[in-house]
Amino acid sequence: MLFSSITFLYYFLPCVLIFYLISPKKLRNTVLLISSLVFYAWGEPGYVLLMAAGIMNGYISGMLTEKFRGRAASKAVLAVSSAVSIGMLAYFKYADFFIENFNAATGLSVPLLKIALPVGISFYTFQILSYVIDVYRGEAKAQRNPINLACYVSLFPQLIAGPIVRYSDIAQQLEQRTHTSEKTAEGIRRFILGLAKKVLIANALGELCGIYSESDEKSIVFSWMYAAAYSLQVYFDFSGYSDMAIGLGKLFGFDFMENFNYPYISKSITEFWRRWHISLGTWFRDYVYIPLGGNRVSKLRWLGNIFVVWLLTGFWHGAAWNFIIWGLYFAVFLVIEKLFLLEYLKKSKILSHIYVLFAVIISFVIFGASDINSAAECIRDMLGFGDIPLISAEQSYYLRSFGIILIIAVIGATEFPKKLVSGFEKTRYGKTVTAIAEPVFLGMLLLVSTAYLVDGSFNPFLYFRF
Repeated sequence: MLFSSITFLYYFLPCVLIFYLISPKKLRNTVLLISSLVFYAWGEPGYVLLMAAGIMNGYISGMLTEKFRGRAASKAVLAVSSAVSIGMLAYFKYADFFIENFNAATGLSVPLLKIALPVGISFYTFQILSYVIDVYRGEAKAQRNPINLACYVSLFPQLIAGPIVRYSDIAQQLEQRTHTSEKTAEGIRRFILGLAKKVLIANALGELCGIYSESDEKSIVFSWMYAAAYSLQVYFDFSGYSDMAIGLGKLFGFDFMENFNYPYISKSITEFWRRWHISLGTWFRDYVYIPLGGNRVSKLRWLGNIFVVWLLTGFWHGAAWNFIIWGLYFAVFLVIEKLFLLEYLKKSKILSHIYVLFAVIISFVIFGASDINSAAECIRDMLGFGDIPLISAEQSYYLRSFGIILIIAVIGATEFPKKLVSGFEKTRYGKTVTAIAEPVFLGMLLLVSTAYLVDGSFNPFLYFRF
């Protein structure tokens, strides 16, 4: 089930809210758990059992890890639990990738398993891993109520595409949550804005990307249009989902961490990754980079740690070589910045910003390509090394047709709209006008988004495939 669907917006969500609000407090997690299982089973009925097995693994491992804490048995339980979680993820997500590459290396023809990827498995697997690790470290107490733990793992607002919620961050909220009119209003606001990001901006940019992919006639300008549009589409699609998830969380009393913080205004790749997919970056930092030694080791090992983390980050996104190269691509930039480039980037904000945008746009060409050859061809065309014209008459039409949405997306990816509203609120009548205008504006966004959904087609989130 999609957040950006009529079924979810006008049937599922209202029913869940009603049952949640009329239920006694002690049963609200049960209501959320049942609702989350229905939400997941709507599109993945067979894989509900897989998620249940992962939850059971986490529950038993958490109890045993805490029971044997300080002894070798605790570490053994952690190792077995991690192996089970990672093994499930590896089997369903990476088995065919490994078989394909084994066949290519050996010349054999081992048949592919052709397993469908369970939606959200990358996200809920990381949540189970972080729970058991936090219990092992003593940073969280083992959850003795299986319903609460199952609710944490399967919570539908963030189940499918994050943000990756750490158990230690919401452990107390699972036991006791506060519901206020202010939090509810903020939740509705965040959800509608996220929905509009997805439906009105990301989907429109996706149309341009689709036209480029299906076109046999390329040009330098058309290639740059595609690269910019896809980079913005990924941002508005994923940050829109995160906004909706955070908004839904607030409706049910949860406070999830922010997942994006205007990454395209960054002045370095290091800063970009502090602002982009924050929950994933902090997960790899706390559970991979720091345990490897972080930067508290020799320089050679430190650089190796960076490459390991980004190899895994790329591979986490998908079972294909372009994702691995995408991760290592960022590792190279991060290493260069940490060794010497950061000092030079501080000297010119304009040049540093251009550098980041160029590097990130190229990265998303690699990220979004069907294979390495396609990515290389697109980058070649962007740099003018292909035997293609600057632009054609047909592509000039696309530039005019999609120019407005591209401009809106560029402005919306910056802090300008937020600062504009904030500045207006500080004027004499600004706060009063905003208080009246904001509900009207949000209502109009919801109506327009709904109209697009009624008239549109299936529009899954890009991160569903990860």
